[in-house]
Amino acid sequence: MNERIGIYPGTFDPITLGHADIIRRGASLVDRLIIGVTTNPSKNPMFSTGERMEMVQREVANLGIENVEIVGFNALLMKFAAKQGANVIVRGLRAVADFEYEYQMAGMNQQINDEIETVFLMADVSLQPIASKLVKEIALFGGDITPFVSADVRDDVVARVKKLGQLGDY
Repeated sequence: MNERIGIYPGTFDPITLGHADIIRRGASLVDRLIIGVTTNPSKNPMFSTGERMEMVQREVANLGIENVEIVGFNALLMKFAAKQGANVIVRGLRAVADFEYEYQMAGMNQQINDEIETVFLMADVSLQPIASKLVKEIALFGGDITPFVSADVRDDVVARVKKLGQLGDY
């Protein structure tokens, strides 16, 4: 039997409770889940790729999941997935807007490599509104991000906002 290898790609800037939920559930569907921490030219990350990888590694360890590996990449997703021997791309969906984007992306990815399937996991209802972009925005304006990220990630974000001398008032 072939090993089922999944890729869960994202910027994870920062990793949220929604991401952790998809990681936990995605890891149960495959023999090995590779979390691909990537750059995205259209996003302005708060944390470096290395810092984001460390955050993801820490969160995965806290979840107690053993079939997960964290790998950084800066390449076309389907090339990265093929290089890793993956046969599944795991994507999380929060809302209809996510579906439209992800549907288009899955179609493009299939055109590039039709041997790798995309599997969509609906976010837990309680976690659907969480988005990294909004978490950062809330933190930058001094809001409480505790409901959206782990305590460790909250501390990382608050420290970064303070270091940047941003708008947050802590």
